[in-house]
Amino acid sequence: MNDTYYTINQLFEATFKDKGSRFLAFAHPIKTAEEAKVLLERYRRDARFKGACHFCFAYKLGVNNSKLRSSDDGEPAGTAGKPILNQIESFKLSDIIIIVVRFFGGTLLGTSGLIQAYKQAAIDCLSLAKPIEVVLRNNISITFSYNLQSEIDRLLKGFNIAFDEKFFAELVNYKLKIKSGELALLKETINKSAFANQIKINDY
Repeated sequence: MNDTYYTINQLFEATFKDKGSRFLAFAHPIKTAEEAKVLLERYRRDARFKGACHFCFAYKLGVNNSKLRSSDDGEPAGTAGKPILNQIESFKLSDIIIIVVRFFGGTLLGTSGLIQAYKQAAIDCLSLAKPIEVVLRNNISITFSYNLQSEIDRLLKGFNIAFDEKFFAELVNYKLKIKSGELALLKETINKSAFANQIKINDY
């Protein structure tokens, strides 16, 4: 399972021209399919794009069991959405949508010409992007007695974690984030320890 991926955190845009047609590409970070839908509708209503003939797009959500979608929006099948999606995959990005708005220039580009145009518009846009790494983490709570604190602290040093809170009451409670790919190993390590029956691990 992958527990890291790359995405963008701001808008990037580029323009590609071919035989009079203009292809305006916009890359946005997204988290949900609904967010993608809202963005697309916003572009369709935007006065800047009055007269545009196609609003083609592709997006990818998630890193494990990714959700992919693309649309040719009236262009010949496979000539727009798929070339855009292929570039998202090629640049190894997730949680992103690319919308390419086309203004027809009066000259037909043909199937191969369209594929190349949408591909290049996506490439030009993503080439400007500055990918950021996202680490997938699970939130867990570890509860134990005070006499085990040094042992727990020593054990946790071997894992990629980030503490949210530490509570000291009748028992000690750590709330932390752990890299998703390390969660099973942490649980296994604790379960094999001599003090396993004195520790409670829960999601939160």
